[in-house]
Amino acid sequence: MSAKDLENLQREVASLAKRQGDLEDVVLEVMERRESAQERVTELTGRVESVQAKVGDAVARRDAAVAEIDAEAASVTKEREIVAASVPADLLKLYDRLREKQGGIGAARLNQRRCEGCRLELDITELNEVRAAAADQVVRCENCSRILVRTSESGL
Repeated sequence: MSAKDLENLQREVASLAKRQGDLEDVVLEVMERRESAQERVTELTGRVESVQAKVGDAVARRDAAVAEIDAEAASVTKEREIVAASVPADLLKLYDRLREKQGGIGAARLNQRRCEGCRLELDITELNEVRAAAADQVVRCENCSRILVRTSESGL
């Protein structure tokens, strides 16, 4: 082997050693980034599990509330059927028609001379007509047409 070949081999070895050092630096950098990414994945996985637990809890509470509302609706529907059976058919028909027309409220309490359906105060003429009406007579609000329910707090 000649001196020139030896010199070429030494340069090649030095070049390969430098290349190996560069590659080792790249591998170390990749390993550090992988470790950092793995830590982030672990953190995010924990957060996802926490959010999923909260979602599961919210769904369980929602389902319980829906079941409670459904049970209450069934109970109220039964109560309404019992009460509706005792109401004269023509009054029930009027009430149902008004309820459909007035967004679900067919009758409203008269409280302190104010219809709680439309929230308007009855004028003196209307109040006198309501006062003069028999206790079993159906009276209606002049403003919203709802059936007025008279109580001791009506202000009559």
